Amino acid sequence: MSHSSMFANFGDYEQKANDSSSIEHRADAEKTVGRNPHPDFPKVQASRPDWRQEESWHLTQTVEPNWKLGRGGNDGGESLKKKHVQIDPYEDGRPAIFNYKLLISAIIPRPIGLVSTRSESGRSTNLAPFSYTQLINHDPPLFIVGFAGGFSNAKDTLTNLTATKECTINIISEHFLEAANATSINTPHGISEWALSGLTPAPCTEVKCSRVKEAVFSVEGKLFSTQEFESRATPGQKTGVLAIVEGTRFWVREDALNEDRNLIDPAILRPMSRLGGIMYGRTVEGCELLRPDFDEKQREKETDGLIMEKVEAQ
Repeated sequence: MSHSSMFANFGDYEQKANDSSSIEHRADAEKTVGRNPHPDFPKVQASRPDWRQEESWHLTQTVEPNWKLGRGGNDGGESLKKKHVQIDPYEDGRPAIFNYKLLISAIIPRPIGLVSTRSESGRSTNLAPFSYTQLINHDPPLFIVGFAGGFSNAKDTLTNLTATKECTINIISEHFLEAANATSINTPHGISEWALSGLTPAPCTEVKCSRVKEAVFSVEGKLFSTQEFESRATPGQKTGVLAIVEGTRFWVREDALNEDRNLIDPAILRPMSRLGGIMYGRTVEGCELLRPDFDEKQREKETDGLIMEKVEAQ
């Protein structure tokens, strides 16, 4: 098996194998991917500052609060002095895993959906985090979850989701980060991620699978549609599945919700995100910007000399 074909179906490590026949292969693949850059991670971890629990959510000004239309970047043009490198994702000798590592380090921060499912028989459950998760519509509420590999080698989450058409999507917060990460462990088939993580299953209304009680925000979801993807580098090889999930119920921790039940306080949610490699990100700081109004900017003469027709090559 070539280096590139070996990893053509290798996705985010959260999208793990749960069948016993693939455990050894997946462990070997994880080592080869080299997501962990530290030979002795516990030693590196111990050398770092403690987690700053006192770090509270706060808002700051933007970099340039007095920015005006037409000014471009707020770095005084420094970014324009830097050179770019062009990468062909299918260039000769480039393993598919290089694109994976590049993209998960570039598209950051990524929301993490801790997805809970139940088998069609009801005798088995699965809990796993997916950083290929996003909100795509609000009416109806639609979410996407991306799975590595095709239907022919689907793991427990995708197998359960396509069989029952149900799941819950739980947003990971700081107060259960380690437990959520533990659900990505490469367990043998039949071993419960709920038990290993210590997370608490809570009942739902519209779906049979559990939500995570520790989560500040959870979604009960029904499968809307799926789309399977085929490799460009290796035609015929299925490399991923996109699942669109419709939210049918929302669960929000009471102390995080405003009176109108339409806003969640980021200071309570304290969401975690995925970065590149084995890194996670915190959200403890933000800024606000108004969406500019064209008529208002014209009245203020901020558009003077800037109104031009769209032209080719812009």
